Amino acid sequence: MWHHPWLSAVVLTCFSLTVSAGGTALKYPQTKRGDVVDDYHGTKVADPYRWLEADVRESKEVAEWVAAENEVTFAYLKEIPEREAIKKRLTELWNFEKVSPPFRAGPRYVFAKNDGLQNQYVYHTLDKLDGEPKLLLDPNTWSKDGTVALAGMAFTDDGKLMAYGVSESGSDWSTWKVLNVESRKELGDEIRWTKFGATSWTRDNKGFYYSRFPEPKPGEKYQGLPLNMKLYYHRLETAQSEDKLVYDRPDQPTWTIYGQVTDDGKYLVIQIGDGTTSRKSRIYVRPLVGNVMHAVIDNFDSVNEVVGNDGPVFYLRTDLNAPRGRLVAIDIRKPQPDDWKTLVLQAEATLEQVHYVGGQFNCKYLKDAYSQVKLYDPTGKLVRELTFPGIGSARGFSGKARDADTFYSFDSFNLPARTYRLDLMTGKSTLFHEPKLRFKPEDFEVKQTFYTSGDGTKIPMFISHKEGIKLDGANPTLLYGYGGFNIPMTPQFSAAKLAWMDMGGVFAVANIRGGGEYGREWHRAATKLNRPKAYEDFIAAAEWLIKNNYTKTEKLAIQGGSNGGLLVGAVMCKRPDLFGAALPAVGVMDVLRFHKFTAGRFWTDDYGSSDNPEDFKVQITYSPYHNLKKGTRYPATLITTADTDDRVVPSHSFKFAAQLQYFQPADGPPVLIRIETRAGHGAGRPTAMIIEEAADQWAFLVRNLKIKLPDQKN
Repeated sequence: MWHHPWLSAVVLTCFSLTVSAGGTALKYPQTKRGDVVDDYHGTKVADPYRWLEADVRESKEVAEWVAAENEVTFAYLKEIPEREAIKKRLTELWNFEKVSPPFRAGPRYVFAKNDGLQNQYVYHTLDKLDGEPKLLLDPNTWSKDGTVALAGMAFTDDGKLMAYGVSESGSDWSTWKVLNVESRKELGDEIRWTKFGATSWTRDNKGFYYSRFPEPKPGEKYQGLPLNMKLYYHRLETAQSEDKLVYDRPDQPTWTIYGQVTDDGKYLVIQIGDGTTSRKSRIYVRPLVGNVMHAVIDNFDSVNEVVGNDGPVFYLRTDLNAPRGRLVAIDIRKPQPDDWKTLVLQAEATLEQVHYVGGQFNCKYLKDAYSQVKLYDPTGKLVRELTFPGIGSARGFSGKARDADTFYSFDSFNLPARTYRLDLMTGKSTLFHEPKLRFKPEDFEVKQTFYTSGDGTKIPMFISHKEGIKLDGANPTLLYGYGGFNIPMTPQFSAAKLAWMDMGGVFAVANIRGGGEYGREWHRAATKLNRPKAYEDFIAAAEWLIKNNYTKTEKLAIQGGSNGGLLVGAVMCKRPDLFGAALPAVGVMDVLRFHKFTAGRFWTDDYGSSDNPEDFKVQITYSPYHNLKKGTRYPATLITTADTDDRVVPSHSFKFAAQLQYFQPADGPPVLIRIETRAGHGAGRPTAMIIEEAADQWAFLVRNLKIKLPDQKN
C-alpha cells in the first residue's frame, strides 16, 4: 500500500480502494465535493467538481490535485513488470526514418524528415530530387524537451522567404516568424495571437495575410473563448501593431475569417466560417488591384473549398446539392448557383479533397473509408485513376497549376508511409522514399468488414492483427472510434498500434456515424439530437467483435481521443458490462459546459448547446460526467489529458476522473488519470512523450486484461 504524507494539504486526504486487477491496494486522492447545482430549463444538475475547472497554472488547489493524481498513477504503472519490455519494443518499432511528401517552393523542393526517434521532424530543402538535402529548420533545437513545435509554414511564390509558426507545450496559440530561405537568417518579424490559421504571401514578397484573435485577458490564455477573429496584412520589417486590418465582422464575434492569395497572385480569397466545426463557409473574392468584393457564396448552406482558379473562373469543391461532394467552376462575375458549371459530378464515393496541379484536378475520394484517387482534365474528363497496394490512405498531391509533378504518400495499419513522385503528364508514380523497417508488413493482416447497428444501418470496420490468429474469443482487442465533425477514420500507420498487434492484440477501427466517411448525410446522422447514434454504432461494433469470436468482454478495451474520448466515456457509462478496459484521451466529458471554454464554442454544430432546451434533453442522456452512477462497476480506466490542452480543456478529464473514482466500488478495477505536463491536445507532441504514454497505456491493458506477452523478436 502506497502512502503519500504530503497529501494532507487543505483539500486532499486519502481513502483506500482495493484494486481487484493486479491485487494491489491503491490510495486515491480524496477530492473534495462541492455543492454547485445548476438549473437547466427547470432540471437541477449537480456539478460537485466545478472547482477543478480552474486553470492549473492559476490555482494551487488544482495543481496539488494534479500532482497527487499523477503520483498515484505513475506509481501504479511503474509497478507493472511488463512495462519496460513494452517500451523497448515500442521504441524499436518507432525507430525508422520517416519522410514526408516533398513540395515545391520556388526552385527548390521542401520535405520533412525524422531520423527515427527525434522529438520533432526536421525540414530540409533539395535543389534537385537526387541532390543533397540542406537543413532548413530544426524545431528540436527550440527546446530541450521537444515541446516547442512547428505550427505551420508558408513560402513566397519564388521560395525566397518563409513564414513559419511556433507553438509551445502543445497549445493552439502560435507565434509566426519569417526566415530568409537562401541565407537561413531570421528577419525579426513576429506575429502573435494566431490560432487555427495560416499565412499567405502577396506575390511582391513584401508581406502576408494572416488571421488573429485579440490578446487574451490575464488568466484566460488557456481557457478563454476565442472571439472576434480578424484578417490582417503584415508588411515585412514593421511592427505587428502597424498591420493593416483587411476584414472583420464585429457584429459576428463567433465567425472565423481566413485569407488566401491565389496562385496567380491576383486575388484574395476570404473564407468565413459560421463559428462551428461544420466547415460550412462563405466565400468572398477580392482582386488585389481594386476594391471590388465578389460575394461568391454569401450564406452558410454548404461546405465549400476553393481549389484554384483561371482568372475570374474559380474552382470549388462543394457539397451544395451534392452531400458527397462535387467539383464546380464559378465565374465570380456571375456567382449565382444557376450559373455554376459542374465539372466532376457527385459519385458514390465521398469527394474528400481536390488539388488543382499541373492543369489537372487531383480528386481524392473515400470509398468505404479508404483512399481512391482520380485525375481529371480542366473540362472534367477522367484522365486516369491511381492504383494503390491494398486498403490504405493516400495523402499529399499538393502543388501549383504550373507544376509538372506532385508527391503523395500511402500508408495503412501495417505499412508505414511510402512516398511517391507522380508525373502528371505520364501518370507514372516513382518511389521517392521507402522506410527500412524492423518488422515485416506481410506478417500482419488488414481487412474490412461491415456490421449492422441497432437501427439496421451498415457500418464499416477495419480489423488488423497478426496473420494466423485464432478466432477463439480470447484475443485481447482494442476497439477505436471517433465519429464526429465530418472527420473520417481512415487506415493510418501507428507504431503504437503495431506494437499492440505485435503483442498479439487485435486492433479494430469502427467508422461510426458522425464522421466524414460517407459525406454530409453520414455526418449529420449523428449530430445534435441524433448524437446518441454514434454511441449505438460503437456498442454494436463491440458486440460484433464478441459475437464473431475475436474477443470477449474481459479482453476488450476501447480507446478514443478528443471527440473519441467523449465516445469512450459515453459508451462505458451506457454499457459498463461490455468492456474490460477503457482509454479515454483528452475527452469532452462535460457536455453541458464545453461551449464555455476555448475552442468549445466551435462544437455546437455537432453537440448542440445546453442553452437550448431540446439539445439539453439529449445531452444529459450521454454526457459522461453526468451519467456515472454510484455502485456501478466500471471497467478499468486510464484517462489521459495534458495541462496545456487549450482545445479540450483538461478540466473535462479532471472532473470525470474525480467522479469516476468516487463512484467506482471499493473492490472495482482501477480508475487512474495520467496528466501530461508541458503538453496540449496532441499536435506537436515530442516522440519521447508519445512513446512513454503509449507504453503506459499498453502496460495498463496488459495488467487489467491479463495479457501474456509473447517473446519479443525483431
